[in-house]
Amino acid sequence: MNRKELDPTSSPRESFGALLRSSREALGWTQQKLAEVMGYSDSYISAVETGRKSTSRDFVRAADKALGTGHTLEIMWVGMRKKGFLEGFPEHAAQEARASEIRVYEPVLVPGLLQTKAYASAIEAAAVDRGNSTPDQADERVRFLLARQRLLKRAEPPVIHAVIDEGVLRRPVGGAATMRAQLDHLAEMASRPYVVFQVAPYSSAEPMPFRSVVTLLTFVDRSVVGYTESADQGYVVREDKTVREWERAYDRLRVEALTRAASLALIRKARKEL
Repeated sequence: MNRKELDPTSSPRESFGALLRSSREALGWTQQKLAEVMGYSDSYISAVETGRKSTSRDFVRAADKALGTGHTLEIMWVGMRKKGFLEGFPEHAAQEARASEIRVYEPVLVPGLLQTKAYASAIEAAAVDRGNSTPDQADERVRFLLARQRLLKRAEPPVIHAVIDEGVLRRPVGGAATMRAQLDHLAEMASRPYVVFQVAPYSSAEPMPFRSVVTLLTFVDRSVVGYTESADQGYVVREDKTVREWERAYDRLRVEALTRAASLALIRKARKEL
């Protein structure tokens, strides 16, 4: 049987199909097996996997249930149908949902997984005011973020290692009240056993190794995928040389940042100053 090689970068459909195929093959299942479990034909499964056919939310939810992928496929399906997301971001969000470890550096904002709804809403409201999005798109992005945050409520959530620039704590997004609540939430999250949170202080002797947000996702098989963004594009990075360079730079960043305890103390200091 001929097997079509998929290029996840070629279209949202092929990107979704590649994730469906890899999730199925991780269980050692054939298309016929998945079709039997889900109650669809194997030809339909094949058409979705190869990007020849779009599909429905019912199919996506059934696939998540059959494959034990949580909300991974649904998150990607929702994201790729909306026009308000950067190209590449829905694929990243789907990969994020199946990662066992998430390492992120944020120079400007609190990382999305650690944002409160009010903080996220303030960011999106500003984008609407600038004319960069519509109110409907802003609302959809906030809801999508809350869907992504479900992974933190799993019985076994992924390990999260977040490093932020000190300026993130000082930038009053949404006003003082919203920022106080956000810092309280950040302090609570930073005290959880599966979250390692560090601040890169203004006093860092060396420049930060990254100029924009960078995320490294590690999966159960120890493979690693990177993600970064420009102003108008999201980039899922699989090239091994680049990913390894990012990992080395992230390790240096962790060494130069404040300790976990000192970072938590700085969060509380910034909160008190508000």
